[in-house]
Amino acid sequence: MLRAAAAGWDATGTYVSASAPTATVHLDIRDPAQVRRVVAEVRPDAIVHAAAGRDRNDWPATADGAAHVAVAAAGIRLVHVSSDAIFSGRLGEYDEDALPDPVYAYGAAKAAAETAVRAIDPGAAVVRTSLIMGDGRGAHEILTHDLIAGRVEGALFTDEIRKPVHVDDLADALLELAGNDHAGVLNVAGADAVSRYELGVLVARRDGLDPAAIPVTSLAALGLSRPADLRLSTAKAEKLLGVRLRGAREFVGGPAV
Repeated sequence: MLRAAAAGWDATGTYVSASAPTATVHLDIRDPAQVRRVVAEVRPDAIVHAAAGRDRNDWPATADGAAHVAVAAAGIRLVHVSSDAIFSGRLGEYDEDALPDPVYAYGAAKAAAETAVRAIDPGAAVVRTSLIMGDGRGAHEILTHDLIAGRVEGALFTDEIRKPVHVDDLADALLELAGNDHAGVLNVAGADAVSRYELGVLVARRDGLDPAAIPVTSLAALGLSRPADLRLSTAKAEKLLGVRLRGAREFVGGPAV
């Protein structure tokens, strides 16, 4: 919202369970009638749809909700935010032509959301992204702190690879897409492919915590079948967009491990 305003947009934010200072309109995307009503009342020039279910198994919000937004957005520029979770991780690197092959419920819901949006509005921009970092507010940053403090059980994996993106870079990319006519899939992720563990070490060093206190293991050691290598190729975005997509080693800081 703040970055949208700074970029010259008169932005309206929505919320479902609790209002935030920058979100002023209540909207439950599981209710198609409410989605249509809110869109008709706000009459936006563009819609950036970044919502998903709070529960990762919430198909009505993540999948059906995206379809409801796409239907209500007929004739309005739509930018839909998707995820690297739609892939199995078997290929290692994915460009915009890669077909979804999800292996767990959240990935399946996000893949279904993509399919619905692209079928309903072929002119929409579908942005596939990765772990979103936010100067201490990202989910992986919070998890790293909780693991070091012993507030949660678990570990960070050395063989689970992502290309984290800073929330400001992603927001700027979404706003840029809201103002142009790019249609179809675009990968928007950070420049660095790092493991979950390496990312945790970077966060710990930045925040003055002891990286040695991070519980560490690997998917291979535990025999887990969850997606391992989900690198999104960003060559297309680097040519199309004006925003520079920084890598985690730059925006979190600290040497690689």
